[in-house]
Amino acid sequence: MTLLYDIEQVIPHRGQMRLIDRLLAWDEHSVVAELRVPADAIFGDAHGVPAWVGVEYMAQTVAAWAGCRARGRGAEPSIGFLLGTRRYQADTDRFSAGALLRVEARCELMGDNGLGMFACRILQQDQVLASANISVFEPPDAAAYLESSAQ
Repeated sequence: MTLLYDIEQVIPHRGQMRLIDRLLAWDEHSVVAELRVPADAIFGDAHGVPAWVGVEYMAQTVAAWAGCRARGRGAEPSIGFLLGTRRYQADTDRFSAGALLRVEARCELMGDNGLGMFACRILQQDQVLASANISVFEPPDAAAYLESSAQ
């Protein structure tokens, strides 16, 4: 059985930039998170948020998976990067304020170089509202990577 961490123990996002509320489950290959779409969302309004925000819901869920794995090894979660998305399909143009959403991500590929691909979907109850494959990168030393990229 895997330990369910508080979401702020496994992702670096804080304040209004933390878009997922809690971790529901995770294992070596997948993760499930939950959020309630706020009426005062940073990317939306009293009616909700545009469906494209779902890509960030997915990315933060993958970050939670990586953070859980790091914590499981006794390490601190590190910074990762969303590289892109493929085949993002949303069956809605917005996620309504107050909606309780479940975000699922399954690791399809994780290379030794930190590059990964995840199959993700967003559900409300049992209805799939959005799905995509997202590509991520978690460098071994994020600070050094950022410093070398700035030069």
